[in-house]
Amino acid sequence: MKVDLLYEADCPNGRSAAAVLEALRDEFDLTLELHESATLEGARALAYRGSPTILVEGRDPFAGEREPVAAACRLYATPAGPAGAPTLDQLRAVVLAAGRP
Repeated sequence: MKVDLLYEADCPNGRSAAAVLEALRDEFDLTLELHESATLEGARALAYRGSPTILVEGRDPFAGEREPVAAACRLYATPAGPAGAPTLDQLRAVVLAAGRP
């Protein structure tokens, strides 16, 4: 399963998300690709909604249809409150759901 991590170098949330995804890589045999963007034009080209954006098989499972493309740090709703990356359990659930027919 392909997972893309879209991030901005200046945003520390990308490192948090990468660490969580790397913890899941072997568990699910993920192909993890990292994509850095530092401009709004780059964000538009990658169609992401802030750093970090996680795409599972090309889809952002944490974004609503109306969330804007943004060149900014992104926050995720987690059980403990807003955070710079989804939790390990949240990402595990997304990957499991994406693997179902």
